[in-house]
Amino acid sequence: MAENEQPLLVAENLSKNFGRLAACRDISFTLYPGEVLAIVGESGSGKTTLLQMLSAQTTPSSGRVSYRMRDGVLRDLNSLGEAERRFLFRTDWGYVHQDAALGLRMAVSAGANVGERLMAVGWNHYGRIRDTASSWLQRVEIDVARIDDAPRTYSGGMRQRLQIARNLVTEPRLVFMDEPTGGLDVSVQARLLDLMRGLVSELGLAAVVVTHDLAVARLLSHRLMVMKGGQVIETGLTDQVLDDPHEPYTQLLVSSILPP
Repeated sequence: MAENEQPLLVAENLSKNFGRLAACRDISFTLYPGEVLAIVGESGSGKTTLLQMLSAQTTPSSGRVSYRMRDGVLRDLNSLGEAERRFLFRTDWGYVHQDAALGLRMAVSAGANVGERLMAVGWNHYGRIRDTASSWLQRVEIDVARIDDAPRTYSGGMRQRLQIARNLVTEPRLVFMDEPTGGLDVSVQARLLDLMRGLVSELGLAAVVVTHDLAVARLLSHRLMVMKGGQVIETGLTDQVLDDPHEPYTQLLVSSILPP
């Protein structure tokens, strides 16, 4: 990552309240091109709410999120119109859900799931779309013979890999991941993590990964933020935070989840 690169995503004093509940409080950070940030914490810590604000799905109660568009201009996401936000999700952004069914059209073919995103950015040659979809199925280790099968016929791990192909086919600059390996068998998780790490590195993607699994954070991320009660209580380079946690809560997380 070049030292003179400008930030891709900037969060400034983000807070979100639901009635009297403060789900997130005064969170600020910057994300640079090619950087992977993991947000960890127990259920209810505010990490998913933060991810929804960062991806313009939830409006902050205060503070703002800015994104550097392809023309180099840093734009406040709240200032974007609905059409501009949809365009970001079709082109510059990807979003990998824990439940792949939320990120896929379950009744249409795997090829159509990947091809739809290409058509959304202007591709219109059927042969080229199908060839690209086939290529991406291979990249995420799905047998091309299954291209015409619907995702509802796929296993959980295959659905998640298909969701990744659908998101990455347009070469986005930023990908949001919400518990991307949650609910999968351990052996399937390991294979998926290996795949994601390779693709993120190969494509030079920036990513924000929400997870409760510190092993996922260690494998995928450069930098780590630990959340508790809606606040960021510790942040730093991933290995540094996990190998030498300073906050008692982080120490507890590390000792209870990671082997010594």
